[in-house]
Amino acid sequence: MRENWHVKLSVLAGASALALSAVVATPAWADESSGGFEEVQMPEDVEIVEGVAPAPGTVDPPMGGTYKAAAAASGACLGATSIYGAKGCYQPRGDVVWSRDTEKDGMSAAVGIYTDYGRPAAVCINTLGADTWATCDKDYRESGKVRLRILRYNGDNGKFYQPESWSGWIPVDGQY
Repeated sequence: MRENWHVKLSVLAGASALALSAVVATPAWADESSGGFEEVQMPEDVEIVEGVAPAPGTVDPPMGGTYKAAAAASGACLGATSIYGAKGCYQPRGDVVWSRDTEKDGMSAAVGIYTDYGRPAAVCINTLGADTWATCDKDYRESGKVRLRILRYNGDNGKFYQPESWSGWIPVDGQY
């Protein structure tokens, strides 16, 4: 009987320690601030492009559906990625990068665009304010792929900040 009590106590202590570590070590959700921003170094040759407001009547980018090839053919936005304060995606039809600022915190959404064929990186900055989308038109080689990096940007000092998130590789022609 006494041995059984020690086993139960050990299990209870282990479960308590596990629960405490889960509470302490849980990362912030993508829509929550991590409590502070860390500066991110960007490549020296990065091109900074200020996004423009989408055409009148366009509210949100057309997000991709279940079938990626069909979504690309319809002009859908692929590679949707988000962090606290920013969202981004890539629209193969027209090579359009979409950047959304989701927080009114004095910073801007930034969507970095990287290629698999060595073209210098570019960053689409949304300076239009919170709860807005901005677009940046780019022209990529049709046989290549792009990858998005979502960050925060401080226009006052020209620096980029974490949190950050990366998309997977997206074929420029949208065909998987």
